[in-house]
Amino acid sequence: MSAATEAFAAHKNISIKRIMIVGQPGSGKSTLAAVLGKRTGLPVIHIDKIHWQPGWIERSTVEKTRLCREAEQQEEWIFEGGHSITWPSRLARADMLIWIDRPASLRLWRVLRRAVLGLGQTRPDMADNCPERLRSLPEFFNYIWKTRESGSAKIARLAALAPVGCEVVRITSNADAEKFVAKFAPLCPLSTQSGHSITSLRALSRTLDRPC
Repeated sequence: MSAATEAFAAHKNISIKRIMIVGQPGSGKSTLAAVLGKRTGLPVIHIDKIHWQPGWIERSTVEKTRLCREAEQQEEWIFEGGHSITWPSRLARADMLIWIDRPASLRLWRVLRRAVLGLGQTRPDMADNCPERLRSLPEFFNYIWKTRESGSAKIARLAALAPVGCEVVRITSNADAEKFVAKFAPLCPLSTQSGHSITSLRALSRTLDRPC
């Protein structure tokens, strides 16, 4: 266990080695995972790197499932994202489940902003050579809107199944996120390309939304 995670675990009288983050598209999963990774030293696993191969080539369901199963068997991780067929086994190994629950209107805006500001660039949480593009937005927006209720209900059912010893944290606002992140003392500041240190989730979110 990393020093920062061990210190936090000692304060909370729990052992945190594996953190599972779920939420619907645009909720901020990858941003929160990146912040917690920097603050705890735990390795971060982004589902988009499993879902996609370079050049926007989607992996098969069988391959995605295999890679998720392999990842979740690691001793330590912060695992963010979907492929819900593997959620039960991932949850069974998690010490903490974080549910980022944000409204569809905000998530749609975030996805649009991310695509426009990062147009032509590949996000750090994405597979190589998968640049942001606008032509896929209509279909993605439709998916986000159509699943706004069913997706939330699915995550709620997952949270209800959290095993004993797995802490469930539900984040419904930026303030919730800031308060939660503040519990983890940073190992070191995360620097932007301009050299400025990032000390908050909100600042990191702005940075990740900028084109590289």
